[in-house]
Amino acid sequence: MAPLEFLPIALLALGFEALAGYPDLLFRRIGHPVTWMGALIGLLDRTLNRDDLDDERRRMNGVLAAVINVLVSIAAATLLAALFGLAGPIAGLGLAAIAGSTLLAARSLHVHVAAVADGMRHGGLAEGRMAVSRIVGRNPEHLDAAGVCRAAIESLAESFSDGVTAPLFWMALFGLPGAAAYKAINTADSMIGHKTPRHLAFGWASARLDDLVNLPASRLTAWGIVLAALADDGASAAAALRAIDRDARRHKSPNAGWPEAAMAGALGLRLNGPKIYGDTRVDDAWMGDGRAEVNAYDIDRALRLYRRAVLLIAAVLGLVWLGLVILVYG
Repeated sequence: MAPLEFLPIALLALGFEALAGYPDLLFRRIGHPVTWMGALIGLLDRTLNRDDLDDERRRMNGVLAAVINVLVSIAAATLLAALFGLAGPIAGLGLAAIAGSTLLAARSLHVHVAAVADGMRHGGLAEGRMAVSRIVGRNPEHLDAAGVCRAAIESLAESFSDGVTAPLFWMALFGLPGAAAYKAINTADSMIGHKTPRHLAFGWASARLDDLVNLPASRLTAWGIVLAALADDGASAAAALRAIDRDARRHKSPNAGWPEAAMAGALGLRLNGPKIYGDTRVDDAWMGDGRAEVNAYDIDRALRLYRRAVLLIAAVLGLVWLGLVILVYG
């Protein structure tokens, strides 16, 4: 019976976030669930990842930190869902969907990526670099105009998976606790899942857990992009499939390659490849075999494909819910 309750919550949450996002006033007043999760992860990092510990102890403590992080998020979301339930079935569903919307990033992702295209068009390379620095970790000063636009589309494809599809997927399966657990894992990976001397051992468990929970969403996102390309005259579903088959597994990330390859193939572009983080060059495989000279218009094309893919994924979830209703009550 749970999916009959959770699927509508997930769909409504997506709708609320797409329409309204997360109000800036609310963020300034009380922060955001991700900042609360980040505060806990920061505390665990400072407490359990001390400089005087050897790597073996740091790895063990990192496993403990990952468990605490997930359990606290599940407990808080479960309590919140129970409180919402006291308001009655309809009001409770609405309140859960509003809370769930804070764990999704469909609108905010679109806004931040569109800002890169607008910056490139109206302010040139300097404005584009400033806008893209808000959504990628690499050094924007090393990016030319095409590099800025590629970075924006790469971030769109990857964040589509881990910022939209993944929390939506886990919310549809397990409600608010599922989405909160996912978001806690993903936030931990972004904070401590790096291969730096400080976090290589301590962040190992969080990084591996993030790879695991993002696996289904990355594949679903890639298929969403392929299906969206079928309905877009400026995209190619066949080329997206070829790029996924040829390139996805060559990416350094076990998950990011899927949506990035799909997006690159669909739009006839070449994405990913070598990057510079700080002053360190990181070599990675190219996704797609199209042109690497990407421009602001290509960002617009990617955003159009993104919007269609989000709608398609929502439609599929709606059909699944309708099928379950018919199966249970028909």
